[in-house]
Amino acid sequence: MHNLAGRVALVTGASMGIGRAIAEALGKAGVDVAVNYLRHRAEANEVCALIRGWGGRASAVRADVASAAEVSRLVQTVESELGAIQILVNNAGIARPQLLEEIREEDWDEIVNTNLKSAFLVSQKVVPGMRSRRWGRIINIASVAAHTGGVVGPHYAASKAGMLGLTHSYANLLAREGITANAIAPALVSTQMVTANPRARPDLIPVGRFGQTEEVADVAVMLAANGYITGQTINVDGGWYMT
Repeated sequence: MHNLAGRVALVTGASMGIGRAIAEALGKAGVDVAVNYLRHRAEANEVCALIRGWGGRASAVRADVASAAEVSRLVQTVESELGAIQILVNNAGIARPQLLEEIREEDWDEIVNTNLKSAFLVSQKVVPGMRSRRWGRIINIASVAAHTGGVVGPHYAASKAGMLGLTHSYANLLAREGITANAIAPALVSTQMVTANPRARPDLIPVGRFGQTEEVADVAVMLAANGYITGQTINVDGGWYMT
């Protein structure tokens, strides 16, 4: 297990929900954290204030990570303010529960661009620096929907399944360069995204309850600290999908 103190992490979509919990957990582990957000500036600043209170450095950076130009600016800003990005958590995502017949082309594009294209764009910007230093961690936040279809819709499930393929490819291509790539696939974690979906019910989960964001964050910190686990999907789903 590697000591994470002094490492620099970028967590996308980190102002709320799972992303916020991961940013805070990394901050508690001594990591300096860039908190990316799109709309929730006050919440992102709250996360940064907490991390600074624990003695770390933190920076809130607004960017739409589905835009290549904004991703370039995001990475440049983070590296200017905190230093080279060594840990990347691709967490930014949206869910729009829809019936199969309701999904339009623009719905598909928005979900796939926000959830999957963003992970590709940010990774492509960050990986060259990781390769030059021969150390890096890529952690992609997928979903149980990648395995089961979930309760949001096929557009969401496809975007999260794509993240697993992206994870496997980066893991395979970068394994000998000191860079790991793994995915976490949560299910029905108690966030605004989940509680707003009437089809998300605790009785779908074998353990009988929604997960907590901290339970996902614990796994993210473990993956950031471990240099031997790569190409894996860690299912944090209360037993919904069993391998």
